[in-house]
Amino acid sequence: MTDHRTDHREHVDVLIVGAGLSGIGAGAHLQRNCPGKSYAILESREAIGGTWDLFRYPGIRSDSDMYTLGYSFKPWTDDDSIAAGEKIRDYIRETAREYRVEEHIRFGHKVLSAEWSSEEALWTVRAEHEGETVELTCNFFYGCTGYYRYDEGFTPEFPGRERFEGQIVHPQHWPEDLDYRGKRVVVIGSGATAVTLIPAMAPEAEQITMLQRSPGYVVTLPGQDPVAKALRRVLPDKARHALVRWKNVLTQMAFYQLSRRAPRFTRKVIRRGVERQLPAGYDIDGTFEPKYNPWDERVCLVPGGDLFSALRSGKADVVTDTIETFTEKGIELASGRELEADVIVTATGLNLLVLGGVEIKVDGERKQFSDLVGYKGAMFGGVPNLAIALGYTNASFTLKCDLVSQYVCRLLNHMDAHGYKVATPREPGPQTAREPFIDLKSGYVLRAIDQLPKQGETHPWRLHQNYARDLRLFKRGPVDDEITFSRGPAAAVARRPLERSAA
Repeated sequence: MTDHRTDHREHVDVLIVGAGLSGIGAGAHLQRNCPGKSYAILESREAIGGTWDLFRYPGIRSDSDMYTLGYSFKPWTDDDSIAAGEKIRDYIRETAREYRVEEHIRFGHKVLSAEWSSEEALWTVRAEHEGETVELTCNFFYGCTGYYRYDEGFTPEFPGRERFEGQIVHPQHWPEDLDYRGKRVVVIGSGATAVTLIPAMAPEAEQITMLQRSPGYVVTLPGQDPVAKALRRVLPDKARHALVRWKNVLTQMAFYQLSRRAPRFTRKVIRRGVERQLPAGYDIDGTFEPKYNPWDERVCLVPGGDLFSALRSGKADVVTDTIETFTEKGIELASGRELEADVIVTATGLNLLVLGGVEIKVDGERKQFSDLVGYKGAMFGGVPNLAIALGYTNASFTLKCDLVSQYVCRLLNHMDAHGYKVATPREPGPQTAREPFIDLKSGYVLRAIDQLPKQGETHPWRLHQNYARDLRLFKRGPVDDEITFSRGPAAAVARRPLERSAA
């Protein structure tokens, strides 16, 4: 283990940024697989949980089942498969306590920059804490910040917004004292947040309307997994969790592949599911028939069909139109219709932000993520000893983050075994075609496409978005392909063929 001081600066072997779902998981993987490594977690907020502590809007819940959104090493034991935000937050905190990760968290530390020095073979990380700048060094820098900006959600410029006499809120910053009982509510948006808010708010609101510019795909799943419930009587939690996890992984993969290979058939299957839950004669074409193919954008899950129950009750409705202007009493639409409202919720999306906006420099040269090519979806060509945990776009976020953390642990142990201090993915040559890092066509992705890293056409520069394939590559594949290793400032040591079997 490295000394905890380098000159006057505190030093750790691994510095993790973020104490959310992926950051706590990263700490637990280090505890389990690299017990000799010192590490710290810097968290800008004052609580564990990340997304699941930040978002407090009514009904917040997972948009994936918890057997795959949860950790591979920590069984999900609650009856709810699609779980409320509070339960997910408790699960993350319980994991942090159980694996003693919470002892390593420094709250209120907003990381500003990280600079690599080849001369020292160290990262110098600067963070703001209580108005002052603090400095740490580390051998390996691991970003677990998620993919969006925490302090600001995305809200378009709505004409006449200042005229509206009611209250406007964004789900990312939900007021604790917001009272919508007996009031008319308009939710702008059609994504996961909107389809969660409608059924959660409908019982207390006078009327609630989901105003969407265009329809999105909505699929109903049981709130509780019937297979998991049946297995509870015959299997211990660990075995049950593993079995249901794999069942759900394979289901997700099959649905995604079906969507990409037979989009017309998949559209029909999804539509039939919607038709079964709406009254006869309901305008499905105008409200639940998207113009794009399934998984061009993320598909929204509705546990137990609660959105459709709200629509059948008459207290909720869906309007497809565009906004002409806000008025004193609501929203005037392009069709000329006015939606009256006391509260308007702008469920209009997120602002993407790679590594929480941390400035990265390598030997004084600033690295723009938009110029970098991802290595195994975890590291970047030409950037030493740095990894980030970004989840799948077509499956549960944690599935990929778990694999990345396991790979980071394998890499660290491989470096220790061979006396290496530096691991730098080789930059692919100019002949390697560059494509966007994220292949979704969702608005929040397209708005940030110029800021995102790139991916190549082939492994290890390609993101497969396939858990079964990544599982083999991250856990069983060579740990060192296309990486240049160094024992320190003296000279780089390229990978030798024999070292693959030693990994």
